[in-house]
Amino acid sequence: MSRSADVLRTPDERFEGLPGYDFAPHYTEVDGLRLHHVDEGPRDAAPVLMLHGEPSWSYLYRHMVPVFAGAGLRAVAPDLVGFGRSDKPTVRSAYSYQAHVDWMASWLEAVDLRDVTLVCQDWGSLIGLRLVAEHQDRFARVVVANGFLPTADRRTPPAFHLWRAFALHSPVLPVGRIVDVGCRRRLSAAERRAYDAPYPSSRYKAGARAFPALVPTSPDDPAVPANRAAWEALGRWEKPFLTLFGAGDPILGRADRPLQQHVPGAAGQPHDRLPGGHFVQEDQGEEIARRVVAWIG
Repeated sequence: MSRSADVLRTPDERFEGLPGYDFAPHYTEVDGLRLHHVDEGPRDAAPVLMLHGEPSWSYLYRHMVPVFAGAGLRAVAPDLVGFGRSDKPTVRSAYSYQAHVDWMASWLEAVDLRDVTLVCQDWGSLIGLRLVAEHQDRFARVVVANGFLPTADRRTPPAFHLWRAFALHSPVLPVGRIVDVGCRRRLSAAERRAYDAPYPSSRYKAGARAFPALVPTSPDDPAVPANRAAWEALGRWEKPFLTLFGAGDPILGRADRPLQQHVPGAAGQPHDRLPGGHFVQEDQGEEIARRVVAWIG
């Protein structure tokens, strides 16, 4: 995709002075789009790749980045296309599940991350677990924190259908308040504004509105064959695989058990459910990061 009038770029001043987020920006060109990522800690250290979900951005990981970098790891947190400081196509049809996987696979190759510990949440898991299955040589271990890989074989929680309808049809999409509702603790007004920062107007929110409808919930969804192939590959994944979930998530709070049962590398790992919501990185970010550091060690 070439950048055109149908692609927006959030002005830099929107990201000035955000609480807890003073990381230098890094940019990579992928398919004519500029993708942003946080990159802290030693560049020659083993990377921890943190993938956010919907409708957040790398701001979600601001509590975890310093813990990883302080432990001597390379802390990398990209913004998906349509989110954060990354470019934002304005046409909803520009977004598909496969497009997001392809964008991030190209980014992963361009940045050339290897020996990766993946930490993923929500859509970060839908994309990240595909990357793990399809580029296994780049990944050393996986941490899922409130995420899954849908194959249209399981019942979808009613709360998800309500969320999808809201994202598609609500006249407004108040991103900061949506993230706030998905946390156990209450975000400050400044934190809510930080989640709103990437979106100066509704034209910037096409990606945020598109994501819920892209989750494959029926067997005829175009993403199902690739997801089922990835699920089969995860069934042979013997490298370490850990789940650290927020127990208060009405959509994904119990999705850890099927992962533990399916992935061989999950056997004997220190899985846990923590007191937190869907955005468990807001509720338990530093604790999760400390556990992951100890687990890697």
